[in-house]
Amino acid sequence: MGDRGPIPKRSAERRRRNKDDGPAIVQAASGPVEVPDLPEPDPSWHDIAKDWYMSLQESGQAAFYQASDWATARYAAELMSRLLSTDRSPNGQLVAALNSVMGSLLTTEGDRRRARIELERQPTGPKLAVVSPLDSYRDIAGG
Repeated sequence: MGDRGPIPKRSAERRRRNKDDGPAIVQAASGPVEVPDLPEPDPSWHDIAKDWYMSLQESGQAAFYQASDWATARYAAELMSRLLSTDRSPNGQLVAALNSVMGSLLTTEGDRRRARIELERQPTGPKLAVVSPLDSYRDIAGG
C-alpha cells in the first residue's frame, strides 16, 4: 500500500483509460457488512474513540477485515482515547502514530484509493423511473 504521492482519482473520474495503473481496483459496497462478534467498546474510552470504533463496524471496508484488523482497531481506539483524555497538549509523535494505524485500517478515502479499493455508495432515496420512452419520443419529434 503506497503512502506517498497524491491521492489517486476514483476510477470514474480518470480520463486516460489506456495507461496501466497497476493492480485492478476492488469495488465494494459502502454499506454495513456482517462482522464477527466483537467486544463492545471499553466504557472508559473517550466518546470520540467509541464512536470511531463503532463506525468501523458499519463501514464498507470492514468486509476486508480479519481478526487481527479488529484487534488493531481496538488498539487504535485505546490510543485515541488516551490522546483525547489527557489534559496535556497533543504529542505530535503519538498523533502521527495514531494516524498511521488508522491509515493501515483504510479508514479514509485517500487510504482506500491508495490501496486501490473503492466503496460504492448505495442509493438510499426512491428509485427513479426510467425515462427512455421520453427520449425515444423526443427523437421521433426531432427535438
